[in-house]
Amino acid sequence: MYEYEFQQLRAADLIRRADHERQAREATRARRAARHEAAESSAEHESHSRRSRRPRSARTA
Repeated sequence: MYEYEFQQLRAADLIRRADHERQAREATRARRAARHEAAESSAEHESHSRRSRRPRSARTA
C-alpha cells in the first residue's frame, strides 16, 4: 500500500509541476506578445516623424 500512495503523491507532484511550467510559458508568451504589439505601435508613430534613426554623419575610425 505504501508504494501505491507514494506513486499517487509523485503523480500529483508531476501534474502540479507541469501545470506550473505551462503557466510560466503562457506568461512569457503573453509578455512577448505585449512587447511585440508595443513595438509595432511605436514603430508606426516613429515612421511619421522627421527624425531618422540613422545618424547623418559617418562614424570616425
